[in-house]
Amino acid sequence: MVTSTHEASHRIFQEHPEALAPVFDALGLPPPTKAIVEALTPDATEIRPMERRVDTVLKVEPSDMDGFLVAVEAQTQRAPDKGANWAYYVAYLHAKFDLPVLLVAVCRNRPTATWATGPFECRVGPWATQVTRPFVLGPDNVPEITDESEVARQPALATVSAIVHSESKNITAILDIVARGMRAFDRATAKYWCEFLEVGLENTPAKVTWRELEKMVATYFPGRGTLFEETYLEGEAKGKAEGKAEGKAEGKAEDRASLILRVLEKRGIPVPENTRERITSCTDLDTLIHWFDRSLTATTAEDLFAEDREIPESGPEQT
Repeated sequence: MVTSTHEASHRIFQEHPEALAPVFDALGLPPPTKAIVEALTPDATEIRPMERRVDTVLKVEPSDMDGFLVAVEAQTQRAPDKGANWAYYVAYLHAKFDLPVLLVAVCRNRPTATWATGPFECRVGPWATQVTRPFVLGPDNVPEITDESEVARQPALATVSAIVHSESKNITAILDIVARGMRAFDRATAKYWCEFLEVGLENTPAKVTWRELEKMVATYFPGRGTLFEETYLEGEAKGKAEGKAEGKAEGKAEDRASLILRVLEKRGIPVPENTRERITSCTDLDTLIHWFDRSLTATTAEDLFAEDREIPESGPEQT
């Protein structure tokens, strides 16, 4: 099952590749800020109906070395089939783009990080035909945030750090420093990073602590039930619904539709008029939330309406 934590843990690298700095530093690569970084389609499907999708794929073109791909996978727990899936992702991307692939696994606890390090082998007797070794971003190699000025300078890295250390005994102190650091931002920037982190802390006790530190502003992640969203939608519904359930639902639908269009606009995806009309005329909240989820990774506006494909039991599993 794809969770909010899973989504935030890889999506941040799509929008802010500078958060990969610890990986590049460890491997002696030029920092991502000095390279051209392009998000590619995460679809690794070859034969229907089996669908395979990498969380995030980035094409990196440093100025002083050959280009390569970075495939980012968010992993919140061990998964029996993930080693085979990762091997497929690496082989497929290498063959498709004719570029070497760096596989990065983002883990928020040590047991999962230790497991994700691998190696994952395709072995017959003493001979390993293929070996997959992800580079793991986890509690042991992502530094804890201890200085609020670091948050102001590197908000993406600070957010990744807080997510990775969300199960740490020091998480309360980390979040306090992150919150104080975010006070240096303007209102719009602060709400963006506050909500990004709240979504990343989903299903952890740390989320309660973080909600107490968040500021009361409008929402950026519709359908996720964040503090910002509850406040925003409550006010909108009150003016439109006048206490009637039908009116409240209609007001929420309008809000969610406008936020889906906003996400597509921010991601630079053109929205044809007929697609815009279909989104704004929809009144089913579950459908709108489903479309919002797809808007985060869609490559075209029409991808929002793609029929769900059934994945065989032997197919890869999202975690």
